[in-house]
Amino acid sequence: MATVALSQVKLGDKISEDVLTPLGGVLFQKGRIVTPRELDIMQAFLVPKVQIEQPANQADSAQENAKQEKATAPVQSSTPLHDEYDQMLVLLRRVINEIRSGLSIPVMDIRNQLEKMMQYENSYQVLTFMPRQFAERDYLLHNSVLVALTSYRIAQWCGLPRKDWMPVALAGLLHDIGNVKIDPAILSKPTALTADENEEMKRHTVLGYQLLKNVASLNEGVKLAALQHHERIDGSGYPLAIDTSKIHPYAKIVAIADIYHAMTLNRFYRKAASPYFVLEQIQSDAFGKLEPVYVRMFVEKVTQFHNGNIVKLSDDRVGEIVFTDAVHPTRPWVSVGGSIINLTIDRHLHIKEVMG
Repeated sequence: MATVALSQVKLGDKISEDVLTPLGGVLFQKGRIVTPRELDIMQAFLVPKVQIEQPANQADSAQENAKQEKATAPVQSSTPLHDEYDQMLVLLRRVINEIRSGLSIPVMDIRNQLEKMMQYENSYQVLTFMPRQFAERDYLLHNSVLVALTSYRIAQWCGLPRKDWMPVALAGLLHDIGNVKIDPAILSKPTALTADENEEMKRHTVLGYQLLKNVASLNEGVKLAALQHHERIDGSGYPLAIDTSKIHPYAKIVAIADIYHAMTLNRFYRKAASPYFVLEQIQSDAFGKLEPVYVRMFVEKVTQFHNGNIVKLSDDRVGEIVFTDAVHPTRPWVSVGGSIINLTIDRHLHIKEVMG
């Protein structure tokens, strides 16, 4: 173990003691491997010195080369939730192939894997969870799994009976199943859809319901979520333009989770938006579009646990969330270089990225 000046820290070094922010929050836990991202954050927080592990043999060039290779590779999360998440991706790829081949939906396999994944849902944080690997071509797979996780949380937060939590998660997982019947060229188009293509894309709601409606082992809420997750409470949605009285609660929950993840994941035709920006958009849509009670609980819950998080502002400054105002949960106070920026006052700024 050695204490070194930040300027002497090398890519691939392993942090041996927690690195703290000026306010005492944990910036990085011990055991973290230093990559360019870690260096940028520590520099932004003016960290003077870092405790790092001393290599066993500095002269061993093979070890040094291996260290450098590790430094250039992306840092991978390795948690039980990530393991089961990845298994769910594998299963969904199989399900898609089986449906396209004319086989029935393996509901029992899907339920079993969903239950395995949900054993670790307590470690899921909506704003900060990141898949280990992500490619735009797999957007629909990731969206489905993330919407399942988030829908489960919303059901809990909004007081739905426990018996509904897993069905709501299943509704989130299967909400876009109708896309297996849409032309793949439309799904992967790198530019905006034409009017005709957009109308074709909207058919995924009806196609999904048709795939699920005769599956006896699924409850009606799961089936209706596939049909109704693009309906809006003022009747402006599709495919039936029904109002709030006819939209199933599962569909109202899935709609919120779907909007959040659709906007915070990279797509072929656009980059992901900031989670806090998306939360503000969802808040504005709550007036006439989304179920306001569910939206209010969703925004309140996903923001209240994140004091101490490291964020990047829209002007590229890096800071630490130090206070979240219950009235303006998407605009917390951020400590940057010893100064407090109150985003409820500095409206020209917003959180661009949650870094840790």
